[in-house]
Amino acid sequence: MQIFRPLHGLFISFGDNRTMRCDLHVHSTASGMCDTPLLNRVCRESYNQPDEVYARSKQLGMSIVTLTDHDSISAAESLRRYPDFFVSEEVTCRMPSGTVVHIGVYNLSDRDHVEIQNRRNNFVSLLMYLTEQKLFFSVNHMFSGLTGKRDVDDFHWFASYAPAFEVRNGQMWRRANRQAQRLAKRLNKIGIGGSDSHTIAGVGLTYTEVKGATTINDFFAGLRARRGRVKGSEGTYSKLTADIYRIGAAMFQEKPATLAMLPLSVLVPAFTAAHWVNEVWFCRKWQKHFENSEAPRMLWDLSAGVERV
Repeated sequence: MQIFRPLHGLFISFGDNRTMRCDLHVHSTASGMCDTPLLNRVCRESYNQPDEVYARSKQLGMSIVTLTDHDSISAAESLRRYPDFFVSEEVTCRMPSGTVVHIGVYNLSDRDHVEIQNRRNNFVSLLMYLTEQKLFFSVNHMFSGLTGKRDVDDFHWFASYAPAFEVRNGQMWRRANRQAQRLAKRLNKIGIGGSDSHTIAGVGLTYTEVKGATTINDFFAGLRARRGRVKGSEGTYSKLTADIYRIGAAMFQEKPATLAMLPLSVLVPAFTAAHWVNEVWFCRKWQKHFENSEAPRMLWDLSAGVERV
């Protein structure tokens, strides 16, 4: 078996050949209300129940499961009983330029969550805490206009201090994902992927995998060592439109009074088309910027293999 590699791999190195998968960007009811004017009073960001997310993730082969709700870990309570679940969140953070960015922070404690929320309106302060606590974090969908405008200085901060970029988002235009992937490679960043699904239909369809990992800590150590791979689907106009209809149907079910808004559903394709055009414009604008400029200098890199116990 030491000589014949296939037999060695089958019988001796099974643990080394095992691959762990995780959807590193998924939402539940804990993400709160949507930020669309008027709808923010009646419609949630997601109607995914935490137990449904867990079951769906396991059904699709995720080895470990997390939730990345907006500035909340409340949905984690019902899943803490599972040994293959870990707590995460998507932090809405204000940059020094005044713009807003979403940062995924993973495998954190309740105390970390409180401190993160206290610091999220100051990127530098948040960065200091995440670095000090050796928490793994990523800049999510950086080539999307979802959080508003972006500033050139934002990318310098990302390049200098963020250890990871989300390079495949299951709701983003393929070209936006590719641009993030190219920039991550150019800056020697860790690439991660997740579905960013606000409906059950998309959970687990985009994910990050690490070969040779057997525990949650192994998984993140593997990411830090750049052994991670992103796989799965990407966003399309039709996928986004279908998800909005699913969210609308869940809203009607939860609050029957909102059925009065049903005639407005005919406008959904036009709304998503306008959003998609804006996403394309946003991505092309920044792609052109990076094609005509040098990459920002990297000032700090997270060392591999450093996991909290």
